[in-house]
Amino acid sequence: MSRTTFFERNIRRTRNFGRITVEVLDGRTRQQLCLLDKVEPHVTIGEIKRLFHKSYQQLYPARQDLKLDPKGKSLKDDDVLQNLPVGTTATMYFRDLGPQIGWTMVFLAEYIGPLFIYLLFYFRVPHIYSQQDAFTSSSNSVVTLACACHTCHYIKRLIETIFVHRFSHGTMPLRTIIRNCVYYWTFSAWLAFYINHPLYTPPCKSSIIQTDHSVPQQDLQSLLNSLYAAYGDMQVNYALAIFVLCEAGNFSIHVTLNNLKAEGGPKCRKFPRPTKNPFTWLFFLVSCPNYTYEVGAWASFSVMTQCLPVALFTFFGLIQMTIWANGKHKAYTREFKDYPHLRMPIIPLLL
Repeated sequence: MSRTTFFERNIRRTRNFGRITVEVLDGRTRQQLCLLDKVEPHVTIGEIKRLFHKSYQQLYPARQDLKLDPKGKSLKDDDVLQNLPVGTTATMYFRDLGPQIGWTMVFLAEYIGPLFIYLLFYFRVPHIYSQQDAFTSSSNSVVTLACACHTCHYIKRLIETIFVHRFSHGTMPLRTIIRNCVYYWTFSAWLAFYINHPLYTPPCKSSIIQTDHSVPQQDLQSLLNSLYAAYGDMQVNYALAIFVLCEAGNFSIHVTLNNLKAEGGPKCRKFPRPTKNPFTWLFFLVSCPNYTYEVGAWASFSVMTQCLPVALFTFFGLIQMTIWANGKHKAYTREFKDYPHLRMPIIPLLL
């Protein structure tokens, strides 16, 4: 008899738990925004956001941030209500994340701008330089190489955005997109202004000595100028070769990461490993070789053009990508006990 009573109580408790009342409060004012009655326990947070959206049409799910505690962590869309520490009444605190844009549109906006801005300077559109330089071209081959490298880099990024990268339903706030576009577009205009300037001096000519002495010294001058010119050409050619290799490596890593997600789905719990592709062998040494190749490409571009704005862009990019790489590296080591200890976040054996 006591066992029957015990099971009956559990059945009644389960039935009562099957109808949960969800109360949504404003995270700042604590004012009640919505009351959802008789919500099934297997409902996810994503479904609750869609129910909340019916009451507030302007607050679509991607714009909503729900928490069980005002100062706690945000709830994920795939969190199930019955798995959360709630009773028959679940109180959630809402915060408006502002207008959101999907990741594909984010990257398209960030990359299309630099692509066309650079070309405006390369073709010397009027009102950028002096009127007499409008629609003229530089006689320096480095300028043409730099334009080809910069254009191919951002075309590669656009191709990866459309055909390679796999995005979840995650979005980015509009204000963050504006900030990122200002960063990429401004730097693109700054470095393009100097590289395509009529007075730009490429590496193969920057070290040429100009003197006005006797004939023997002029012979020495010619010899030194030839040596410096040869060194400048070698600097450009080696930097170009490294740039091409790093671009190919970056693309290979992105394809490898995409294949990993395709095999395991969006919730894949495997860390990336080297494949037969030699460019992926950098996984033996670093957790984020795509960032390593990215930094290498811009560093070689800096050497090739010998331009300070490019070097600054590379430096700031290294700082940001190191932060991202450290975050991913810590996540890998925390989640996988068999994660290779030799791997560093971004720079082999160093950082």
